[in-house]
Amino acid sequence: MTDSRTPPPAAKFGTSINCMDGRVQLPVIEHLKSRYGLDYVDMVTEAGPVGILSEGGEGMTSESIRRRVEISVSKHGSALIAIVGHHDCAGNPVAEETQLEQIRMSIRTVESWGFDANIVGLWVDGDWSVREVT
Repeated sequence: MTDSRTPPPAAKFGTSINCMDGRVQLPVIEHLKSRYGLDYVDMVTEAGPVGILSEGGEGMTSESIRRRVEISVSKHGSALIAIVGHHDCAGNPVAEETQLEQIRMSIRTVESWGFDANIVGLWVDGDWSVREVT
């Protein structure tokens, strides 16, 4: 009998570096599954991760995020990494424009980790709609 919790071998995974705020989890998962055809999204959550990663990826929290992303990429074959900021973030209470710039800087940090994956930035607005950050 197959364990129903084990994903099928051909499952497509993505990774989301996302805020721990529960309001943003489902909109991000739904966006990534719909936009990129993913079956599963591994969530790496922290309070205000774009504030942390935009500082250049130094420190214990950034290293913890990197290790968790590495597990998703190496063990689940994740080929997409999304970095997410959102409206009304308690862990990174700065203006939207500041967070959008932090997302862009966080993308550069994650690129420096050298994973074989596409990296995208996402913003979740006050209506919990997701848009890509360029």
